Amino acid sequence: MKQSDSPNIPVPNLGVALIPIVLTIGLLGIQIFYYDDFTPHIALALGFAITALVGWFQGYRWKDIESGAFHVLHVAMPAVATLILVGMLVGTWISSGTVPLLIYYGLELINPAWFLAASMLLCSVVAVVIGSSWTTVGTVGLALVGIGTTFGIPVYWTVGAVVSGAFFGDKVSPLSDTTNLAAAVTETNVFDHIRNMMPTTIPAMIIAFCIYLIVGGEANVEAAQLAQIEQLKAGLKAHFDMGFLPVIPLLVLMGLAFFKVSPIPALFIGCCFGALVAVINYGYNLHDVLTIAHSGFKISSDSESLNTLLNRGGVTSMTWVVTLIMFALTFGGALERTRCLESVVGAIMRLTRGFRGLQTSAILTSIATNVVSGDVYLSIALPGRMYGPEYDKIAYSRLNLSRAIEEGGTLISPLIPWNAGGAFVIGALGLSMGAGDFSALLYIPLSFACWLSPAIGILYAQTGWFSKRAEATAPRTAATPQSDDYVVKTPKETSDAGLGL
Repeated sequence: MKQSDSPNIPVPNLGVALIPIVLTIGLLGIQIFYYDDFTPHIALALGFAITALVGWFQGYRWKDIESGAFHVLHVAMPAVATLILVGMLVGTWISSGTVPLLIYYGLELINPAWFLAASMLLCSVVAVVIGSSWTTVGTVGLALVGIGTTFGIPVYWTVGAVVSGAFFGDKVSPLSDTTNLAAAVTETNVFDHIRNMMPTTIPAMIIAFCIYLIVGGEANVEAAQLAQIEQLKAGLKAHFDMGFLPVIPLLVLMGLAFFKVSPIPALFIGCCFGALVAVINYGYNLHDVLTIAHSGFKISSDSESLNTLLNRGGVTSMTWVVTLIMFALTFGGALERTRCLESVVGAIMRLTRGFRGLQTSAILTSIATNVVSGDVYLSIALPGRMYGPEYDKIAYSRLNLSRAIEEGGTLISPLIPWNAGGAFVIGALGLSMGAGDFSALLYIPLSFACWLSPAIGILYAQTGWFSKRAEATAPRTAATPQSDDYVVKTPKETSDAGLGL
């Protein structure tokens, strides 16, 4: 990204670079914790304004800051389109009976004693197969939340298990765009990258599985709950077909993912098949399915729990999430354009000594970029490009770096509410975010696999365990990239963004 007609402006000093970051975090804290209102949109907009003002004092013109913000928005548009399509998918798949069928047979097959552990494993497998945490959360995850609710399991426990499984499956899937991005920016082989993540992935998954198994084992379903479950199953069976037709949209989507069809057309085709099944099976007309795709599915049954479970989806259900992501990315783009992020990363690099400090810094930088910018792509691309040459200097493999940025990038993104990943989880699963009620955010500490992995990665960095040395190869010629070199780009300019989130 060029600087238009502006002169070559140097990187700001650390004190100046921290001004917009610290003030924005302060505004977010006041909005969320003092006023008990989780609507961070305007705080992030003010953060963008503060960053623009800092940039203006540095010598940047408005069109430079604007182009930086809009560039990141442009790159993120496939992810925004994916969000919108998942909203449409949820609505049409409920109307087709696909989601109700998954809930019905989930109630039949999954025992509440091991529900959480099974949910994590199921989401892991689906995410690995299709390469998408977002699609897994919006389809299978949504069904599991409904099942868990009927079992009397708190929703934040179920969401924690779903997020742990979905984002870990995404992390180790060769079909995921974030996995391919981490390998690309560190110039490593994607399959070597996946293999090198196993030392942190496997222990984190085993620990999380054991916790979910123990907690799930305490969920004893009482007679009243069993009666409620049977009533819900009866309601699902009365209103929806439990035969083969509702399975078709799911099979189509999984088939398209298997054949590596780009996610945006794949999700749209999945919506179309859901709408088609709704028309054939339930007699909806064109106007009905268009309304459902836009405004979500609506049912008025005698069962309040059934209504609460199924009245969701549609483009409008994603409005809060999409606008939040746009505000966050605009702020992150301005920080990147004014080189504030580069200044912070540079200061960290100057403090690192040896592999232990470098590896730990890479993980923490990726996490911090996730928190500040709200963009998972930037949290992978920025430290991936900036730290790469430092690993070459100390003769350690860049596979250590690719693992670090996946742990601080892909896995941490769903745990940050204003990040694209966290905002998606909140929106897709319909988590209640009323004034002063943050109980839904309890899923964050309960997504054990997501934060255990970077914690284990830091442990390995300090002990030297599973820290791969560089192989004897021809020296790299690439210099440490400057600000124009780490513009946020995914493989194919993020044309495949979405199935990997």
